[in-house]
Amino acid sequence: MRDLALDPPSASPLTCGLADSLFARAAESPTMPVLARRTVPGSATWEEVSAVEFRDEVVDLAKGLIASGTAPGNRVAIMARTRYEWTVLCHALWTVGAEVVPIYPTSSREQVEWILRDSGCVAVLVEDEQSVMTVGSVCAQLPRLRHVWQLDAGALDQLVARGEAIPAATVDSMRRIVLPDSTAVVAYTSGTSGHAMGCALSHRGLAFICDTLLAGWGHVAAPPGEQGSVLAFLPFSHVYGLMIQSLCIRGGLLMGHEPDLGADALSTSLRSFRPTYLYAVPSLLEKIYKNFLRASQLSGRGALFERAAETARHFAAATERQRLGRGSGPGFDLRMQHALYERTVYRRLRATLGGRVLRATSGGSPLSRDLSLFYEGIGIYVHDGYGLTETSGGVTMQPYGREKSGTVGQPLPGTAVKVAEDGEILVRGPSVFQGYLGDPAATRAALRDGWLATGDLGRLDGEGYLTITGRKKDIIITSSGKSVAPAALEQRLRMHPLVHQAVVVGDNRPCVGALITLDPDFLADWRAALSLQGDAPAREAREENALREEIGRAVAAANSSVSPSESIRVFRVLPEPFDVSNGLLTPSMKLRRDEIVRRYALEIDAMYQSRTRPARPPAPDDASVWDEDNVFR
Repeated sequence: MRDLALDPPSASPLTCGLADSLFARAAESPTMPVLARRTVPGSATWEEVSAVEFRDEVVDLAKGLIASGTAPGNRVAIMARTRYEWTVLCHALWTVGAEVVPIYPTSSREQVEWILRDSGCVAVLVEDEQSVMTVGSVCAQLPRLRHVWQLDAGALDQLVARGEAIPAATVDSMRRIVLPDSTAVVAYTSGTSGHAMGCALSHRGLAFICDTLLAGWGHVAAPPGEQGSVLAFLPFSHVYGLMIQSLCIRGGLLMGHEPDLGADALSTSLRSFRPTYLYAVPSLLEKIYKNFLRASQLSGRGALFERAAETARHFAAATERQRLGRGSGPGFDLRMQHALYERTVYRRLRATLGGRVLRATSGGSPLSRDLSLFYEGIGIYVHDGYGLTETSGGVTMQPYGREKSGTVGQPLPGTAVKVAEDGEILVRGPSVFQGYLGDPAATRAALRDGWLATGDLGRLDGEGYLTITGRKKDIIITSSGKSVAPAALEQRLRMHPLVHQAVVVGDNRPCVGALITLDPDFLADWRAALSLQGDAPAREAREENALREEIGRAVAAANSSVSPSESIRVFRVLPEPFDVSNGLLTPSMKLRRDEIVRRYALEIDAMYQSRTRPARPPAPDDASVWDEDNVFR
């Protein structure tokens, strides 16, 4: 068993609630801009909000909450996208000692009912009429729910008006009695199997993560002498998004909000807001990379981009060896090639992200080493970190100046990590949650002698860097007894431009298989580039054969990273993607593996039946020969 703990951070310990940081900022630097909002939704014009203006908005809203009967310890749900109002209401609730319960706005009726009932919320803020109807349909099962506030119907203005008679001193007195160890957030897990569980997170735990990151990495958020800026677009309904919000407020970073994760809206916001630091998830970074590639192909410069991307990866790998003391860095020829592509390619790529991003952080799931090296090579180092809901969002981070791509870095100072004999990652530290709401048995099962059993599998190398290898419950055991972690294979498959999603299967089967969905944009471009001639049936047959061969190459590339016994032998391309709307993704975009396997049981059976009919024995790295004729229907 390997374990690692670094020295505790130098940041001052929390002595109050999370809302106090904005009051302190308003007192020390009243005119400092802390938030930016659009005057018109979707516009490219941002209006800055000073620390004192933000504080006053929070106080006015807190008075309305008090007038509405919100008391310390009450739980209030926020069911909205990442918006300016989310941040204001969240801090108003913390100011009066209430607990925030985030709910994804895309949650189903059953999920909304479960969270509101399990947490005992007294109020819920929703965005629109559709969400009001969702909550209204389950109100009969929610005896504690007193208020349903609709954001787009002016609910916050109405609350402010209701609280006009409440003295500001009342707000101040309530804020001062909020203790660091009181619960700030009840964040529900993704619910990939069974009911989601509410994780009670304290003010101290959330502040510890933010203050530790600011103490060790805050100086890289912007050029020297400039205020850092972050465009928040990840859901505040997830602990990662909540951590970003608190980190910006506590660290004095200018924060803008983008509720729409669509490519066009996000691109417009990045170009107009021009953040200095980017917080993202691997799927988004993969999509940005594929969009770079697609744009270059459409402009006839696909080959140039691919050469530039390869040079970026080689340059970053050489730079990494140098900073880790294992090499002399990029050679003369590589430096010259990199300098050429910097002028012709890399700076244009950075411009699509606003042109000011210096570094980024990736979380939610591990980032592939190839993708990490690509971004470092074009001038944006991505710090891959690790955390989970039960740890208030943070466990590890890449040590500044000693970054190692392909790992999730080292434990944060003050946090201890060890790997059990079975490979499970165990964590101990101030950010670990208080327990699962109303479920002491599950809490005892997760917390073992003060160590949180994460359910994740990983390994610590000799220098203390952690590598995530998968989820304990996701391990596939084939009929021959071979254990396979699907994450690495799925990650490699998704790097192919045509592959949108991948789910590796194979429990109690003779070999590993994969269910694959295609990227519709790349598929359309790929079909157009084929320029097949002949009648429709002939074209469709040749297109199907070409597509089968292309996906076969993607599978072979993924197989090159594992042993022959772990490689994918059969695959099936599905006609539609896994999505929240069809119940195959969680609201946090995690795969519902059990549901996917159940939904596509017939396709999986057919996929393995075709394996028994090849005309010749398969080569060790030849996946495509296992496919049946109509595998792409």
